[in-house]
Amino acid sequence: MERPDVVVTTTGAVYACLGIGVFLAAVLPRLLFRLPVSVPMVFLAAGTATYLLPLPLPAVDPVTDRIWVEHLTELCVITSLMGAGLAINRPFGWRQWSTTWRLLGLAMPLTIGATALAAWWLLDWPLSVALLLAAVLAPTDPVLASEVRVGEPTDAEYDEDEVRFALTSEAGLNDGLAFPFVLAAVALAAAGGGWSTDWISHWVLSDVLVRIGVGLAVGAGAGALIGRMVFRSDARSLRLSENGGGFVALGATFASYGVTECLHGYGFLAVFVTACAMRRSEHGHGYHKVLHEFTDQIERLLMAVLLFGVGAYVATGALSHLTWRGAVVGLLLHLLIRPAAGWFSQLRGLGGRKERLVTAFFGIRGIGSLFYLAYACGEGDFRAYESEMWSVVIFTILVSVLLHGASAPPVIAHLDRLGDNTSRSPAA
Repeated sequence: MERPDVVVTTTGAVYACLGIGVFLAAVLPRLLFRLPVSVPMVFLAAGTATYLLPLPLPAVDPVTDRIWVEHLTELCVITSLMGAGLAINRPFGWRQWSTTWRLLGLAMPLTIGATALAAWWLLDWPLSVALLLAAVLAPTDPVLASEVRVGEPTDAEYDEDEVRFALTSEAGLNDGLAFPFVLAAVALAAAGGGWSTDWISHWVLSDVLVRIGVGLAVGAGAGALIGRMVFRSDARSLRLSENGGGFVALGATFASYGVTECLHGYGFLAVFVTACAMRRSEHGHGYHKVLHEFTDQIERLLMAVLLFGVGAYVATGALSHLTWRGAVVGLLLHLLIRPAAGWFSQLRGLGGRKERLVTAFFGIRGIGSLFYLAYACGEGDFRAYESEMWSVVIFTILVSVLLHGASAPPVIAHLDRLGDNTSRSPAA
């Protein structure tokens, strides 16, 4: 009797990959602890290897599936921002957060300017396209930076070292503050590459001042309101810190993001501020740990799916439009532009010399860049350069995952052993 041919269906293959991915997302952080191999590296490799096999898997192409990419990366970023804000123990303040302000106010604009010039000169792109690439690659990533970000919420306000705090707070805020630069590139392209007072004045007033203001206001208000309800409500049924689950964090995330977007503000900024305000409303409460653990689990699952997809895209031609000049732009960003801008911005700042060097080096790029490129390609006409931009961005993320993923565990462990990351207290 002949045995029937075994046919692997697309649905079965997808569910099998999802199941294995979920198990790996749960197990890998413990298995890879302190090893020069990161969880993102594993999922990238898994996606690439799986799509090189003769399996009936769906095609992965962010150019044709732009809307899916935009919204899935959007969900991953806002979940990560909530988790990052809830984990920060240090109280908000000008001096306490001085390294963050330096990285945002100096390092970020310098990085955008230098990257745009490099893309304009090396790739011979129009200035609007070069600016878009620089803006897309501007935000450091809270999703892929688990080795160099703060851990779980604790009772102590100053138990975070300067490196982890600076990189976490920078990533939490610059995901939203990159938006004005992306919109500037879209406006410049719509104006035919010409500079005019009309669109510049509108950009400054609306895209910079108003939208940032709305994001900050809604975030602070939502965080204070939700924090009061969750921790100090007179009605016990609303005091969710006593009987609520971790999914409350998702409610806070979606509510602050959605309201801010409805008011045409920057939702990324609002989510992080909401999380910080919730944390400060009752700093030492153990419920923050419950909320953080829940968002961390959701974030890891979404990260696994997205990086598996990036690996799949690499296997099916993501780098086919990459030129050596585009690769040089990505390498310059990681090896020269970000380290130099990050070091310069921290001169005479908090922390020791080794801390400042590590903070400058670990400008991790990742999921936020994917979101911004998908978003911008839907808002402006960049079709002539879209495939090449995707290749450059994917290459830059690959370099970041490999370079920073392999170097983070030994570098951070070395700093911890030396005790150099407690060289200067921000509370002094």
